[in-house]
Amino acid sequence: MNLSTLQHDVADGVLTVTLNRPDSLNAFTVEMADELEWTFRHVNDRDDVRAVIVTGAGRAFCAGMDLADTGNAFGLDESLRPTLADMDDLDDPRLRRVRDTGGRVTLAIHDCRKPVIAAINGPAVGIGATMTLAMDARLISERGRIGFVFGKLGITPEAASTWFLPRIVGLDTALDLLFSAEILDAQGALDKGLVRSAHAGDELLSAATELADRWTKGKSPVAVALARQLLYRNVTLEHPVDAHRVDSLAMFYTSIADGAEGVAAFREKRDPRFTATASSDMPPFYADWTR
Repeated sequence: MNLSTLQHDVADGVLTVTLNRPDSLNAFTVEMADELEWTFRHVNDRDDVRAVIVTGAGRAFCAGMDLADTGNAFGLDESLRPTLADMDDLDDPRLRRVRDTGGRVTLAIHDCRKPVIAAINGPAVGIGATMTLAMDARLISERGRIGFVFGKLGITPEAASTWFLPRIVGLDTALDLLFSAEILDAQGALDKGLVRSAHAGDELLSAATELADRWTKGKSPVAVALARQLLYRNVTLEHPVDAHRVDSLAMFYTSIADGAEGVAAFREKRDPRFTATASSDMPPFYADWTR
């Protein structure tokens, strides 16, 4: 894909995705949604990438949806009157201008096989805030701001944020953040549990890279991918026995692949040489389980 709203840079196995519309404070567009969705699907096939960092160009992370265009600001077809039954098949092309564009992005992030870290370098409001909720960690600059401002626009939260947000901060705090529509500074976001840590602006990306390395360097890409998906999917199950079923399969197949090398390296007191890839060596149950 030719990218016009994003910039991709890979260094030592870490892909930095920069929202790249600085003149518009990186405001979100349908085109940006398409490029982000493609990025998080495509990165699963890139064995040169072990982690992803998302940040913004210039002084903002993302100022929310670009409201400057005429017509429906969210790219939706106002002539339609969809029902809940219509939403059963999200792959139906007729739903292209019904589906929330932010949700397409966060679902792609949720399905990603690589850890994803938000480096929030400036204001992040609306979709600029909700897109980060599907990421595995949020680091914020001292200049960063986060706001779920939907109530001020007369719209509801999007990007599946009503699923992600309570899991991060709890239901009471999620309700307060959405109802108040307040914009939090870096310390406020830290106090609410929205972000993992706050940093000086010139230290933000290095801190995000250090975290990406801590999580993925020297680790099995398949084991990392599986652990990420097991946590996100199993936490929603009603009983631990349901997690046990899929954990058993994940443990079985990793134990006869990279796990065998990991055990051998431990016994021989050397660094492991993992060879399985997240692009082609996921266990046979994985595709059906994540579908």
